[in-house]
Parts: sequence; C-alpha cells; structure tokens
Amino acid sequence: MIPRTLTETLLRRADQYPVVTLTGPRQSGKTTLVRSAFPDHAYASLEDPELRSYATTDPRSFLGQFQGPVILDEVQRVPDLFSYIQILADEEARPGRFILSGSQNFLLLRSISQSLAGRTAVLHLMPFSLAELRQRAPFPLEKIGRELPQPGESAGEGLLDTLFRGFYPRIHDRGLEPEVWLADYVRTYVERDVREILNVTDLEAFGRFLRLCAGRSGQLLNLASLANDCGISHATARRWLSILEASFLIILLRPHHKNFGKRLIKSPKLYFLDTGLLCYLLRIRSPEELRFHASRGPIFESFVVSDLTKISLHEGREPDLYFWRDSTGHEVDILIDQGATLVPVEVKSGETVTPDYFTGLAFFRDLTGANDNPAALVYAGDRTFEQHGVKVYSWQVL
Repeated sequence: MIPRTLTETLLRRADQYPVVTLTGPRQSGKTTLVRSAFPDHAYASLEDPELRSYATTDPRSFLGQFQGPVILDEVQRVPDLFSYIQILADEEARPGRFILSGSQNFLLLRSISQSLAGRTAVLHLMPFSLAELRQRAPFPLEKIGRELPQPGESAGEGLLDTLFRGFYPRIHDRGLEPEVWLADYVRTYVERDVREILNVTDLEAFGRFLRLCAGRSGQLLNLASLANDCGISHATARRWLSILEASFLIILLRPHHKNFGKRLIKSPKLYFLDTGLLCYLLRIRSPEELRFHASRGPIFESFVVSDLTKISLHEGREPDLYFWRDSTGHEVDILIDQGATLVPVEVKSGETVTPDYFTGLAFFRDLTGANDNPAALVYAGDRTFEQHGVKVYSWQVL
C-alpha cells in the first residue's frame, strides 16, 4: 500500500471528535485508508444488501451490535443512520467512536448537515498526488514562491505518462490499462451515481455533457454556451455541473475578489481533478498523442491545480486557490491566498523557460505594488531555479 498523506490528519481528528467522516471520489482509496488507519475498529460496508437492509429496518439494533469503535463504509446508503449516530455520539462523546466513509459527497454532506453538524470532522481523500505516487512528502503549499526544494534525483514516470495514466490508485496498484479502467469508471459513475443523485433519464445527454466539460477544462465557464452545445436548459447544466463538482470530478476555480482597481472577470474556470480521466474523455489514446495534442496545455494546468488542491485537502484544509484576470486579458493562472499575502503562480506546459513566461507575473506584481512578494512559475521541464525574483519549479517538485 502506498502511504497516504491524509493518514496523520485522519488519526489526529479521530482523537478529537466522536465522529470522523471521510469522503471523496469513488475509487480514491477511502476504504483502504480507514481500514489500515484503524485496524482495531469493527467494519461494516453498507454496500452489502443484507447489512443495508438490517440498518434500514432496525438502525438501533444494527448500531447496538458494535460494542467498540466502528467503521461504517458507504454510510450515505442508509440516511436514517445519521440521526441514531447523533444520539449515540451525544450520549458518549468518545473520540473516534464512529469512522464514516462514503463516495456520494452530495448525499453524505447533506445528511451530516442535518444530523451531525458540530459532532464530526469532515475530511476529503482524493486520488494519489504526485508526491504520494513518488512516495515522498509534498512540497508545502506555504513555501511555494518563497523557497526552492533541496535538489534530489528524479524518479518515476515522465510527465506525459504521468498525465495520461492519471492518479486513481487502482490503476497504479494493479498496473491496469488506464483507457480500459477509466471507461468502466465513467460507465459506473454515469449509470449508478447520476441515476441515484440526479434521477437523470437521458444518460446519453449527460455523457455528452461530461465530454463537453472536458473540452472546456482550463477555460472560463460559459454555462449558456455549455448548455446550448449539449442541448439542455441552463438550469439543467447548472445542476449537472454542481454534481460533477460534488463528486470531485471537477473543480471550479473562482476568481479572486480583490480587483486592484481593475474590472475583473467574474466567471470561474473549470478544471478536471484527474488528468487520466480528462485524457480519456478527450479521446487521447496514448502519452505520445498527448505530446502534440491541442489540449496539452489545459491538461498540464489541470494537473497543477489538482495537485495543489490535493496538498491542501490531504492536510485537512480547504484549498484557498483562485485565479485572477482583468477585462483586458491580463491573467494569473493561480493565486494562493495566504491571508496577508497573495502568491501568484503561472503554469506553462513548455519544457523550456522563455521570457514571456514571466509577463503575467510581472504585470500582477506591478499592479499590486508588491514586486518583492513571493511568486512562482511551474513548468514542464526538470530544472528548479530562481529567475527575475520568481521561484521556477519543475512539475516534479509538486
């Protein structure tokens, strides 16, 4: 088993709260993580039809059979359980008594807000980060733009292979062909989760919507255009998009609210959180095809946004990531909001750093009057260095 960065945070929260809830996309490794982190806990998966029937018809008796702490997997399958867990947690607020996990974040968090607000810690497990795949510690988010990592040996797959395979654990654990596994993953997601959560009857339209979103990864979200191209209403497109976000398939990177005297773009940017899934939806068939594909830049940018998001979530924090663009086209790909400091990050898929890579960063620093503040450039090359007062990071640093 590849160690997960979230383990330490998960154990710490279990020492503080009577209930800990772990959510995330399907096949991100949640069950493996909770069972390895809490080997002495009893375990029950509510995917099991018999256990689910027992928990549904007699929830009090179902929970009463566990004399000690227990892991309840796919707990959103029995929403009524949350009220009984609340009662037991209030009667005896023993830390780590219930470890809950589930994939349908939309349903799970709705049940938590109704019954377990204030009683549970909520953590999110994403597919592997690059650092986890390389079995090393991630570069701390608070050091980006401020420090350069110690030089180390490059290890693992090259960039194109990494982007093409993506980061879902099962592909790596079992050496599976990404295209085959991801086809089954999308089919399962569409045919099961979408039916259950959205009650979508036109699955073909939803599949088309998913691929249209993939074609817009890294772009400003134009919901009206997306709905029109898919042949659905604006309201339907908005609802479907919210489910993709709640399912951790996409992230909407919001524009930063501070305008620095400029008119700002107010639409979010859409990114997929797994590059392998993105390549599959774009019908990219091999790493070599990716090398010359028109979407190579957006795919690389999706990788950087995704990895920075994982660094935050796996430390138990919500990611404070934004982008900045004014009405004249000046843009910074990512802004890391560190409270008193905004760290601009430019992302470039080229392997050679050229002077124009620094244009957006220089404009932003001049505009904010903070030319000495930290700034970063992440690119597809292998060297890490400093240039023009900007920390330049190889993709392998993340």
